[in-house]
Amino acid sequence: MDLKEARTEAFLKQQGETVYILDHILSTIDIRDKYFQYSVAFIIFNPIFWNVVARLEYNTHFITKLAGSAKTGCYLLAATIFSLGVGRDLIFDQALKHQEACKYLTNDYVKYISYGIFGVGQLLVITSMYQLGITGTYLGDYFGILMKERVTGFPFNVSNNPMYQGSTLCFLATSLYYGKPTGLIITAVVYIMYTIALRFEEPFTAKIYAKNTVEEKRKLK
Repeated sequence: MDLKEARTEAFLKQQGETVYILDHILSTIDIRDKYFQYSVAFIIFNPIFWNVVARLEYNTHFITKLAGSAKTGCYLLAATIFSLGVGRDLIFDQALKHQEACKYLTNDYVKYISYGIFGVGQLLVITSMYQLGITGTYLGDYFGILMKERVTGFPFNVSNNPMYQGSTLCFLATSLYYGKPTGLIITAVVYIMYTIALRFEEPFTAKIYAKNTVEEKRKLK
């Protein structure tokens, strides 16, 4: 066997192993499982819910009217979003439990990596909430509760959207810890939904602050 034939054989062997690994990974994923479907539905619903409700509040102040004040209304929305997040996480946990683990992901190295990813994710989420407070975290600007100045300290000096990115990392870490490829698919859905949400939230938030700046300048005249 010459060198060219040896390389061809090695390449085909490698390709065969790759196909075998992919086939094994795909065989562990059951998208027909109800908990998988519930989890994906929850993940899609949550950002749609808070964006729609927050915009309705901005345009009609219906939560403020029901709660009696903007701050109480924001706290009410915060409690609702937080509760939906807890429900989403519980369903995600059930979805992972009902899926098969992948032998290529169930080892100590992957677990150590998952610890690191989870730690970074939690750090981004917790420090983001600390910097913004409840009203800053839970769409207070839609209630007219604006930040006095842009937050530039950690984690906002290393990430534009630490809350969303940290949450996505936590989903990824949990999926790796349990060695569940299905979790990686769900994590991808989380990333996609947060990316879509930001396309709506960032321009609208900028519009709110721009309008406030114009109004403040008018008051000074």
